[in-house]
Order: sequence, then structure tokens, then C-alpha cells
Amino acid sequence: MKYLFRKKPLSLLLEEMRSDNRLRRILGPVALTSLGIGAIIGTGIFVLTGIAAHDKAGPSIILSYGVSGLACIFAAFCYAEFSSMVPVAGSAYTYAYATMGEFLGWIIGWDLVLEYAMASSSVAHGWSHYFQDFIGLLGIKLPKIIANSPFDFNPSTGKLVATGSILDLPAVLISVLVTVVLVKGIKESSIFNTLMVIVKLAVVIFVIVLGVFYIKVENWFPFAPFGYTGISVFGSTLFGQTGSGGIPLGMIAGAATIFYAYIGFDSISTHAEEAKKPNRDVPIAILVSLVICTFLYMAVSAVLTGMVPYNQIHVDAPVSKAFSQVGLPWAQFIISLGAITGITSVLLVLMLSQPRILLAIARDGLLPEGFFGAIHPKYRTPWKSTILTGIFVAICSGTLPLRVLAELVNIGTLFAFIIVSIAVLVMRKIHPEAERPFRSPLFPYIPIASVLLCLLLMFSLPAENWYRLVIWLAIGIIIYFTYGRKNSVLSKMQMKSEK
Repeated sequence: MKYLFRKKPLSLLLEEMRSDNRLRRILGPVALTSLGIGAIIGTGIFVLTGIAAHDKAGPSIILSYGVSGLACIFAAFCYAEFSSMVPVAGSAYTYAYATMGEFLGWIIGWDLVLEYAMASSSVAHGWSHYFQDFIGLLGIKLPKIIANSPFDFNPSTGKLVATGSILDLPAVLISVLVTVVLVKGIKESSIFNTLMVIVKLAVVIFVIVLGVFYIKVENWFPFAPFGYTGISVFGSTLFGQTGSGGIPLGMIAGAATIFYAYIGFDSISTHAEEAKKPNRDVPIAILVSLVICTFLYMAVSAVLTGMVPYNQIHVDAPVSKAFSQVGLPWAQFIISLGAITGITSVLLVLMLSQPRILLAIARDGLLPEGFFGAIHPKYRTPWKSTILTGIFVAICSGTLPLRVLAELVNIGTLFAFIIVSIAVLVMRKIHPEAERPFRSPLFPYIPIASVLLCLLLMFSLPAENWYRLVIWLAIGIIIYFTYGRKNSVLSKMQMKSEK
């Protein structure tokens, strides 16, 4: 048991920062904030708003974004403290390894792999539908057989249904294109992302300013048609209404559905090793990007549910279709183009983050370093794991429906936030002397509030997500005991010292 809970020393983490086998430090506060906004603004506004409003919360989706944003702000303070202390790749995995031991570190690292892979896949899926909406305005329509995933989830019946397609080809192609860009390098990816962020912020402001004039107040009533709760435990609803298949409904259930729209700030911490001044820039980028995006999310969801009755909102391309529904096809053209740009930047940042999680795990010997830790000699990027990520995302986005992908991401993200918040409490206890350029305010109340609020949202997800998480973690445990435990760098160091 002592080997399972051996902790990675803080001194070893700091030593890794000074090694030659590290990523290039070229990102300033503006670039990091842009990466955060690039990952946050996009799918949440352009895709998830439709699902959450239509299926779960109605107009109270406005409050759902506020609740999710509050949970993220609490978790963001914890992330900011850790990333300023230990600015290396790995995010929550690294923080858990240093505070709660190797086994729990591996568990959260494996969970992050699920989070980023499924997030990237759902974003690629959303990109595909906006792309098809855009080319549809030009009179081009893809054959049905390559326009969607093979099956979808019907919330009215609680069952999977065939779509008549065999593959979502646009989702596959965008995944491949982004992979090529990411292998090229972080600097080029950052510049590309910044340009896309400018475009999509302009489109989001356009949506808010123009949409205000088409709001019908009566569309906001009833404001919470499914209530303000929607809390369940493993499929048994405790508070609120229940939909088909035992799915919880309500404002809190809506918050759980759209939660992963905020994971952009988590991706900032995965790039701490590439920040010029990580102790200062990473906390600034995390908090600034989160505040900006929470305001924009609430504003757009208010406009959307005011323009169109919640039960008439289009699920796959809600924002552009809303303007079409009120007789503004020219606005639909602009929004679809902006959504394509915005969602591309989200996909870029998420697929940029995934290989860096794998890199951190491989450096510790828990995955084969020859593959997952390989840094390209010219581009200085983890190119092999980037290509593997691209292949995995292309397969998932091309074959799995959006509703399944989105909720898989949410439970993984919430689990990661809980671990990081607990890790801050633990680190303050075991290393009170450590330098903390940024300290979480109102300690210990902020980390405790983060844990409780994230647990509340986890219990607001359908029971199937818990089963999928358990299966994924079971696979991870098998990998750890068959490979990671005996190849761990710490294990080899301890064995050498014991001899």
C-alpha cells in the first residue's frame, strides 16, 4: 500500500521545470487568456445551450450557466494556486500525484484523458453541424449517410435510435486538420487560436446586440418549466422532476449538462510549462477568461431563450437556427461562419491539452515514455501523442452522438475539479512552507465549496454516466497494475534507495 500512495516530491517537480526535456516557454498572459477563452467560448454558446434549454432547463438555463460558472470560479482559485506553485505540464494529474499519491494521481490522469478526448469529440461533432448549416445556406447538402453519427439518444423515450448515417465525415476531417496544425507547433497554434478568438468574440457580441431586439418576454415564461433542481443519486431523483429513462430535469440538471463548456480554464493550467512567467500569468489567465466567459454565456442564453420558445430551440445548431426562425437568414449566415471559427478554436485548444496530460504521465513512467513522452526535435511538441489523440477524436466524433459525448465529459471534468480542490487542502497541510505566488482566498472555505458544488452537479447527471466513468476507471486501474506500477520513476528510485 505504501507504494500506491507514494507522493511525488515537490522538489522533483521543481527540478523537472529546469530540465532540458521540457516544452518551450513562449506564452504570455494575453496568449494564455486567449487560449482559455478559445476553449471556453464556442461549444457552450453555439451547441450546449440548445441541448440544456430544450431538454433540461428551459429559460432557467440562464441561471444554469451562473451556477456552473460559480462552481468553476471556486475550482479556478484552486487551480490558480497550484499552477503558480508548480508550473509544469499535467494539470490536475500533477497536483494529485504530489498530494495524494501515485495511484490517485494516475486515476485522475486517466480521468483527464477521458475528459479531453470526449470534450474534443463533442466539439468536433458540434463543428460538423454548424458547417453543414453554413454550406446549406449556400445550397450544398451532404449525403445523409456521411452527415451524422450512426445513432442518437432520444430524450423523449430515453432510448438510442438509428440516424440512417454511418459516419459524421465533417467531424472526422476537422479532427485530422487540427491534428496537423498542432504537430506543427505551439506558437503557430497560439497565433491561429488568437485570430479565431477575435472573430468569435465579435460574433458573440453581434448575437447579443442584434438578438436583444427580437426578444419576446413571454418566451421566458414559465422561466423554469422543469423546476430549479434536478438532483439525483445513481438514477434515483431526490429533488425535481424526472424525464424518460429516469433522467433528472431542472435548472441544476441543466447546469450539470453545460458544465464542460467551462473547461477552458483547466486547459490553461496544462500549458503552465509553456508560459513565460507562469507564477503570474497562469492565475491571471485562468480567472480573467472565466469571468469574461460566464458573462457572455448568460447573456447569449438569455437572448436565445427570449427569441425562441425553449421547446422549439434547435439542438444541433441552436444560435444560427434561432435567427433563421425569427426571419433573419442573413444573420444566420454570419453566425454559422462565426460558430465554425469559434468551435474550431475550442477544438484546437482541447486537442492541444490532451497530449500534454499524456506527456506528464509518461515522464513519470506510468505510460511508455518512448511514445507518449516523445518531443519532436524541430517543433518541440509531443507529436506522437498528438497524432494518437487526433485519431481517437476522429473515431469518437464520427460515430458517437452529441448527448452521450457531452455528459461523459461533464462527469470527468467535475471529478477532476473535486480532486484538485481536495489537493489544495492537503498541500496547505503537508507543505505550509512552500512558496505560493497566488493563494486561494477565503481558505479553506473556497476549496470546500468547490468540492460540495461539484458533487451536487455530479449527482445531477444521469446514472449511465456514473457507470461509464466506473468502466473507464476500471480500465485505467488494469493499466496501472499491469504497466504503470512497476515502471513508475518513483518506484525505480525507491527500489534503488532500498538496495
